[in-house]
Amino acid sequence: MNGAEALIKCLEMQDVEYIFGYSGGAAIPIFDAIITTKTKIKMILVRHEQGATHMADGYARVTGKPGVVLVTSGPGATNTITGLITAQMDSVPMIVICGQTISPMLGKDAFQEADVFGISLPVVKHSYLVKETEDIPRIIHESFHISNTGRPGPVLIDVPKDISSAEAEFDLSPELDLPGYSYPSYGDTEIIKEIAKALGKARKPLLLVGHGAVLSKADAVITKFAETLNCPVVTTVLGKGAFPETHDLSLGWLGMHGTAYANKAILECDLLFSIGSRWDDRIVGKLDEFCKDAVKIHVDIDPAEEGKMVVPDIFCCGDAKLVIDELTGYCKKLDIDDWVAKCMKFKKDFPLRAPVVEGKLTMQEILKELDRLTDSNVPVSTDVGQHQMFAAQFMKTRKGFDWMSSGGAGTMGYGFPAAIGAAFGRPNEPVIAVCGDGGFQMTMAEMATAAIHNLPVKCLVLNNSYLGMVRQWQELFFDNRLSGVDLEGNPDFVKFAECYEGAKGFRITKSSEVTKVLKEALAYNEGPCVIEAVVDKTDNVYPMIPSGAPYTKMLLEAPTEKLEKPTGST
Repeated sequence: MNGAEALIKCLEMQDVEYIFGYSGGAAIPIFDAIITTKTKIKMILVRHEQGATHMADGYARVTGKPGVVLVTSGPGATNTITGLITAQMDSVPMIVICGQTISPMLGKDAFQEADVFGISLPVVKHSYLVKETEDIPRIIHESFHISNTGRPGPVLIDVPKDISSAEAEFDLSPELDLPGYSYPSYGDTEIIKEIAKALGKARKPLLLVGHGAVLSKADAVITKFAETLNCPVVTTVLGKGAFPETHDLSLGWLGMHGTAYANKAILECDLLFSIGSRWDDRIVGKLDEFCKDAVKIHVDIDPAEEGKMVVPDIFCCGDAKLVIDELTGYCKKLDIDDWVAKCMKFKKDFPLRAPVVEGKLTMQEILKELDRLTDSNVPVSTDVGQHQMFAAQFMKTRKGFDWMSSGGAGTMGYGFPAAIGAAFGRPNEPVIAVCGDGGFQMTMAEMATAAIHNLPVKCLVLNNSYLGMVRQWQELFFDNRLSGVDLEGNPDFVKFAECYEGAKGFRITKSSEVTKVLKEALAYNEGPCVIEAVVDKTDNVYPMIPSGAPYTKMLLEAPTEKLEKPTGST
């Protein structure tokens, strides 16, 4: 058995279903082993290595299992970097296997050589360069363990061609031995009791649930906990579904473009309990004014997150599901009916608005109707931009593994291939990708993969012919000096879809067509489809807290006076 065959055998032992990849010279032995080993693992050929990483990412987010990518050396490997940083910043388990030039040529500028080990170090949880063929089983075993334990993340394995080609004797089930690698599980009981005591004293408490709660599969435990306390809940964008957004205690998600009622609750709470959220800049706004008079409690599996952004009054390091399960036993219903009633009044007084404007088609009305037609119960991926924020606002998420969006990296081009990966992971369900015209064009070549495999991916392209979010910032903060945002020359997205056998295109141009066309698209199951919605070009996303501004500066609608340039990133 050669190294490549041992590698495939080890992937089988990790219950890998799919490999998303693009072949090339340095990886030929591994691609060949997919044939010679007669593996049950299915090779999914993509059209670009970035697409492979996003497919693996989407697969991981809807299954909880690491997605696997196989590419060649040099540009093949470097094309995965965008997908790696996307997975790293959102804590997504992924294994990326790269072919590499032969060992004697390493560091000598050989054809298609790149120091992918060094290049990838800042954007992965761990990197390997395989130096001995016999090490392949150990490295595969370690990689899956590292990728999917503690705080998940991507692991890269760089395999020189002579290493994958060489024959060797293998122990395919090596013992796991990772000195120095450990991760917490249960929290400190004394700290958990301290949290319970603080909650008991609170009169206006708020739970903040993040992506870590999704990753730990804590949704049922958190729902029970919130109901035990009778405490309102806000989530992060990536925490959508860790607490069902259809629940009476849900206030939706908070922050820059979060619901006004979530942000109003943040302003008034006297205790904020973060469960698996890293307090990122989109949540915090102006740090020294963020919940400055509230008690702050933080539960996270990653000890590095303690005090990184917000210094909490109490920090408990542990798995969210295990910590909250134990904590619930020390808690009882809080005497906070007045606070709950006030939060419910926030929902009534500051609702999300989906305007129907004569002669204009808005993203909000389309997404609200799509959510109604799917009963908030379908896997949804998004690309990045205005449509992403509107989708997060209007498409409610009931359970934790139904929402895919690039949060930390904000990766345009993510949405469509992520939906393809999700469709492989959840083969009996339709998957919806909500994209802008800009992001969709970055990876739309992956329509070939979706069509070949007859995947029921519904790609809604909200076409405003702009890079809408950048245009919004230029309008609000740069005197409407528009630069580099007009997407003149967009293709006909309906014709594009129908270039591929089995794919279908739909178009919406006015409000009266929304329900009819969406129903037709949802009913189409012979392959993927694109629904192009030609929407208002200059609509903006509200609510909005300008970057780096405090919550008191939240805009509910277009401002009537000139705004100061924001201090944070777009």
